[in-house]
Amino acid sequence: MLIELGHFAMVLALMMAIVQAGCGLAGAALKRDSLLAILPSAVAAHALFLSFATATLVNAFVTNDFSVQYVATNSNSALPTFYRVAALWGAHEGSLLLWIFVLCGWTVAVALRARRLPPLFAARVLGVLGVISVGFLLFTLLTSNPFLRQPPALDGGDLNPLLQDFAMAIHPPILYAGYVGFSVPFAYACATLLEGRTDSQWARWMRPWTIVPWAFLSCGIALGSWWAYYELGWGGYWFWDAVENSSFMPWLMGTALLHSLAVTDKRGLFKSWTLLLAIAAFSLSLLGTFLVRSGVLVSVHSFAADPERGIFILTFLGVMIGGALGLYAWRSPSLASNAGFEFLSRESYLLFNNILLVVSCAVVLGGTLAPLVSEMLGLGELSVGKPYFGPSFMTPMVPMLALLGLGIHSAWRRGPMRTPRLTLWRSAALALVIAAAIALGGFHSQHATVYVGTALAGWIIVSSLIEPVSKLRQKQSLTAATWGMTIAHLGVASLVLGISLVEMETVERDVPLKVGQSASVAGYDFRFVSGEAIQGPNYEGFRGHFDVSRDGKPIAQLAPEKRSYWVRGQVMTEAGISSGLHRDLFVALGEEIGDNAWSVRLQYRPMIRFIWLGALIMALGGITTLFDRRYRQAPATGAA
Repeated sequence: MLIELGHFAMVLALMMAIVQAGCGLAGAALKRDSLLAILPSAVAAHALFLSFATATLVNAFVTNDFSVQYVATNSNSALPTFYRVAALWGAHEGSLLLWIFVLCGWTVAVALRARRLPPLFAARVLGVLGVISVGFLLFTLLTSNPFLRQPPALDGGDLNPLLQDFAMAIHPPILYAGYVGFSVPFAYACATLLEGRTDSQWARWMRPWTIVPWAFLSCGIALGSWWAYYELGWGGYWFWDAVENSSFMPWLMGTALLHSLAVTDKRGLFKSWTLLLAIAAFSLSLLGTFLVRSGVLVSVHSFAADPERGIFILTFLGVMIGGALGLYAWRSPSLASNAGFEFLSRESYLLFNNILLVVSCAVVLGGTLAPLVSEMLGLGELSVGKPYFGPSFMTPMVPMLALLGLGIHSAWRRGPMRTPRLTLWRSAALALVIAAAIALGGFHSQHATVYVGTALAGWIIVSSLIEPVSKLRQKQSLTAATWGMTIAHLGVASLVLGISLVEMETVERDVPLKVGQSASVAGYDFRFVSGEAIQGPNYEGFRGHFDVSRDGKPIAQLAPEKRSYWVRGQVMTEAGISSGLHRDLFVALGEEIGDNAWSVRLQYRPMIRFIWLGALIMALGGITTLFDRRYRQAPATGAA
């Protein structure tokens, strides 16, 4: 009975989303106070009904209610309770419910802050968010209902073993908080266009709602990359998997949006460009949803392979994005600004930054969709991987990173640098010294990419610290925005340093080993000491024990596992990893190849932790900027 109540609550949530959309958009257009007065109650009721529906499905997982089709397919009585809860988003239907629930959370947050906006503008923002909720609730109820019943089963089919991992259990909520969160800048952009605002105050309102999703998405992508590294053995900074790219593209566009918003907020420039980027960031989120759920692209991360569902999302994407672009075409002529700026001003550097980020996003989009286009045109199967993505993506990225260190020292509107040129030349020289010290002293690299990458990382670090160090020496205070920018750019440097060394200096070997035998990788000796049978709550398997040493000195003890999950019969590899800030040592068991020997993968990956650390530092930098006093403005009064 409870699950039927949850289903009914979902229907009521749809009705409240329709009321929210109607009261928000119609109330603002007609300036009807009676409609606007209903809007807060509609948002609250929508959130209440959707929360109840989600709670009933979670309860079905926790209590092993195998009369619910979705629970029976994706859970099992032997599954630990933590993973039963995480199983909610372990497949298509439940992950869609999570998508909608996160969207509802963002809507409630916007409603709570609505008093700081002009009432009609806030109503339009909430109305657009209501339209998005209506589309996804309809999609869920009509094509992907997680509340369907079936004859009670004795036990369930179990959660995909790939997802029975802590990182993957928390990865989707964090990723969705960013992925779905770009709906808020999209709604702000639509509200701006609907209202025909010609000022730039909306940019200041939009900035916090862009920073927070971007920070969440940064953490979510890093978490997914980390999981793919130790669970799937996808070493390196990115595997260029189609579904992984679907979250990376909105992040790239969101990064461009953040920088464009800074110009619009500060100088009133790039208004059309900023609104277009806000539309594009959410468009790519919807496109990613289509790719993951339509089955048009194959990936270990994809949730569904149902073209009919894909057609629904594609239609919804066309309506939402087509409508937004139509508004943009209508209003964009009125958004022009007469303010000017010189060629080497900060505005110019931020514009170059944006163009290069958009180009890099287009490169990823083209490579991701190329197999689909090739198949549609009857050209056969096409595989697009690292040989394309690596050089194509780095082509716009390298100049962008080089310009980054100059842009932060340029003045608004005027061309000359705020920082003396001699200081910048000395900084560049110091960056080269850092690069030489790392590449020669630590790794003796023969790859030019390592020198270029470490030089860029050093340049970003030194140039980012010039202003904060100078002001601190003069006992001047720094704004939260300056601190945030500095921290985020240091995160970029960490990311660049990690990528450069991991991509070029990784050493990997696949060797057959018996107990008592050893193999060497990058000067480290891996000795297969022993093995034992193991049994978990819903699996059995084999655990190997390896001693790692260097020059006779013990370094680490690793215990990789090979697990066989009972219900699905799926075999999984759990790597043994010795982590350090400067390197990772990695051991994974392959197949038993007879005569008590195992195929063993050994890896040495220098500074790979700098990649994930860099992403977290970038997110921290973004959050730090939220403490800037400009985002704590007094509540707005009156209508636009």
